[in-house]
Amino acid sequence: MNDMVIISVDDHICEPPGLFDQHLSGDALAKAPKLLTDQNGKNFWSYQGMNRPSVGLNAVVGRPLDEYGMEPNALDQLRKGCYDVHARIDDMNVNGLAASLNFGNSIGFDNVTFHKAPDKALALTHLRAYNDWHIDEWCGTYPGRFIPCAILPTWDMAATVAEIKRIADKGCAAVMMSENPTKQDLPSIHNDYWKPFWKAVVDHDVTICLHIGSGNPAPHASTETPIEAWITTMPLSIAVGAADWMQLKALQDYPQLRIALAEGGIGWIPYFLERADFSNRRHKAWTHSIFQNQKPSATFRRHFLNCFIDDAFGLRNIDAVGEDMIAYECDYPHSDALWPEVPERLWETVRHLTDLQIDKVTHGNAMRHFRFDLFKHHERQTLTVGALRAEARAKGVDTTPRSAGGAHPAETGSQRPITSGDLMRMYKHHAETIAQKSVA
Repeated sequence: MNDMVIISVDDHICEPPGLFDQHLSGDALAKAPKLLTDQNGKNFWSYQGMNRPSVGLNAVVGRPLDEYGMEPNALDQLRKGCYDVHARIDDMNVNGLAASLNFGNSIGFDNVTFHKAPDKALALTHLRAYNDWHIDEWCGTYPGRFIPCAILPTWDMAATVAEIKRIADKGCAAVMMSENPTKQDLPSIHNDYWKPFWKAVVDHDVTICLHIGSGNPAPHASTETPIEAWITTMPLSIAVGAADWMQLKALQDYPQLRIALAEGGIGWIPYFLERADFSNRRHKAWTHSIFQNQKPSATFRRHFLNCFIDDAFGLRNIDAVGEDMIAYECDYPHSDALWPEVPERLWETVRHLTDLQIDKVTHGNAMRHFRFDLFKHHERQTLTVGALRAEARAKGVDTTPRSAGGAHPAETGSQRPITSGDLMRMYKHHAETIAQKSVA
């Protein structure tokens, strides 16, 4: 276990309040997204008349499990590694993670903040500044420890193509977009609108990241569905996007096109591919299928990297999944993250594999798929689980669970939301409150 080298290809940043300060000035800085605090002490991001909650269940790492819920709503209630890059490195070290790809939480998750903004010229300026902060400041502070991942102004294809070139020139080889652009009132991925995009990502050797929740919603039966049922099905929503993207003609036109599916797991893949091949065999005569001379499963295995947090079943069936299309993810600081015990659980689920397979799953496939040279800045022996944890111990990194969001419900008699409807109503109420009574 201590000899493993682990890359997490899906973690998140709770964006800090000063992220634009070093990358904008004057009117552009004054009009940039602002992290504000409402009268109840809750943080929210305000931008062009829109308000968006800052944190919640997406940042509970380090809290006792019996305190998980939606209560942590301010940065000062969070573990510092959620928003401070130096503390993040400490938390990566104590968790045995050599490198990490970070999505945003509020501003930088997909391009939703800037996509919804009415002033698109201003939004483009701020989106580019966000990418500069992410690549140069967050990732650049610790070279070799982060895989940069940019967001794109997909509402403007010319600007998108230009931004892909710009971030690629800065050394960024990954971009995120919505897995279902129609949810943003854009054309579907099967529309000619996206042709310049496919060419640009291939020309600049960039990987496309698709994260659950960025387009296709996690299924839940009704507003009375218990939240635990909803959480259970969240990773499965990736299959909807996967089926859609697998049918993308651009995958036939560009054999080099690479796509990473974040937070979807791997155990579902064998049947998914079996079903895709069966459906193609039974129906391709009338569906005008692009798969006339090859199986859909072959296209999927060539183009898609699949990321897992905890998937013992998938790893036991690695031959059916495909050892070259699997990568590990921690999901720090979200509620599924196994911090600070990733190595223990990961080792338990991979120890039956060969050394070569373990290396592929833990870091090799991620390095290849994201064009990321993990060992450019660091010797391998300094990036093992054992070496990183020794560094964390020497620094005295504290992993003791800490209460950070008020008293335990058992002590106060309070009731957390228990259905999907409760959660929706809570978010709606919070959004209405910060819109009406926000104070800087």
